[in-house]
Amino acid sequence: MSSTEIVCIVCPNGCRLTVSQSDGEISVQGATCKKGIDFAKTELTAPTRSLTSTVDTVFSDMPRLPVKTEGEIPKDKLLDAMKIIRNTKVTERLKTGDTVINDLFGTKVIATADMNI
Repeated sequence: MSSTEIVCIVCPNGCRLTVSQSDGEISVQGATCKKGIDFAKTELTAPTRSLTSTVDTVFSDMPRLPVKTEGEIPKDKLLDAMKIIRNTKVTERLKTGDTVINDLFGTKVIATADMNI
């Protein structure tokens, strides 16, 4: 049986979780809610993360636009995702929530600021 200790990041409780795996079964101790149990199982089997960054624009008054993933992407794809984001350039004025990249490992990248004139 292998055991790992992690801190849940789903809610402000920050539960300290002990996650054990034996014969394909995963058990979680220390979670105060179901979200913590789900987080621990996902973290052990297929961890994902949200990603925030900036992209270049063609506008001198706002040369960088803050962005984030709308959902989560596999943790092992973060560096690949950043390469794609670094090579993205916005050429039209966007507002908060507009799509910047339509598909980045199964989720969208959206603007988190308005590009007002």
